[in-house]
Amino acid sequence: MDSTTLESTLRTEFEAGERAAHVVARQARDLTDSGRFEADFGHELTVTVVVSNLHDAPDEYALIERWNWWLGALELSHGEYEQFRIRPGAV
Repeated sequence: MDSTTLESTLRTEFEAGERAAHVVARQARDLTDSGRFEADFGHELTVTVVVSNLHDAPDEYALIERWNWWLGALELSHGEYEQFRIRPGAV
């Protein structure tokens, strides 16, 4: 996972602020480093995978809400993703 590329892509794709994009990219990097996503899905977490899944969130959601929405879905389906969510108001 190239977190620099992800951060830049998030700013462009979701019209996100620098801080929000940075925090989401950092959490994605932590998720990658944990190995959990690859173990559950059989492939690595990539920029394309993150962006594609975040696009599935409701249109009115801002970037961090989209991230938490996706992580919530992963938590329901596989468990143990809660630790990668971003606290509301943290950014």
